[in-house]
Amino acid sequence: MGHHHSHSHSHSHHSSSSENIGVAFLLNTFFTIIEFIGGFYTNSMAIMSDAVHDLGDSVSLGMAWYFQKIAKKKATKTYSYGFQRFSLLGALINSTVLFIGSILVIVKSIPRIITPEASDAKGMMWFAFLGIIINGAAVLKLRKGTSINERVVALHLFEDVLGWVAILVASIIMQFYEIPILDPILSILIAFYVLYNVFKNGKESFRILLQGAPLEISVDEIKVKLLENKHIKEVLDCHLWTMDGEYNVFSAQLIVENSVTLWEDVAVLKADIRTLLHDEFQIEHVTLEVDISEFYENIDCNSTL
Repeated sequence: MGHHHSHSHSHSHHSSSSENIGVAFLLNTFFTIIEFIGGFYTNSMAIMSDAVHDLGDSVSLGMAWYFQKIAKKKATKTYSYGFQRFSLLGALINSTVLFIGSILVIVKSIPRIITPEASDAKGMMWFAFLGIIINGAAVLKLRKGTSINERVVALHLFEDVLGWVAILVASIIMQFYEIPILDPILSILIAFYVLYNVFKNGKESFRILLQGAPLEISVDEIKVKLLENKHIKEVLDCHLWTMDGEYNVFSAQLIVENSVTLWEDVAVLKADIRTLLHDEFQIEHVTLEVDISEFYENIDCNSTL
């Protein structure tokens, strides 16, 4: 009895997302330049490593900003779902850049553990204060973001804040005790923490690209809810995926009672299901095929899932 497509997704959040990432990009780029100067001035591997890290962040933020703008474009004949996944591509590139940057930090820091070099602890302390303020401001700008792109960027900037807090603590200790090895050890610890989160976020991005079902939504639970409707006898060929971590898509074949023969009945049934899926499962796009049970009496639902 045909198909129905529900399009109730609003693109308004993409505008604020793009603006937030743009502000974070400008703040991060400005501070990266200062970091390179500060790392050279203080002879701190921790600051220099963080500068390389932030340079990668700045490039990634620039791309994320660009991809976020593309993501709000309307659907075309070629890209019928729109461009939402461009923001996901930005998140993947961001993760890749951070992975490479973190490996470089580890490689450059190991020789400093073997042969420690003195750093300007007081200079490190002042740069740490500045880093906490600037990166903290960027995190606050992005902390309410809803897109996976914003969340990945906010997480990376929050990691930078934690890194600067660690550098601040280390620089204060180094002003009272001769422990130059603290600087490279701190660099490596920060790098490993970043790598851990890169793998975690990368896994989520790949799951979405491979059209995995949203983790917070159960296909089995959806089927149970749909079967509570007295007119639905079976739910076949269920598919659930997400475009970008926010915009969820669902399709299914519904086998209904023989009594459901009027188009008006089908329209009411579909409207009820759309409301249910949107309100209880945050599913924005729904495609349903409705068929009469007498043609599908011998079909085993489980064999078609």
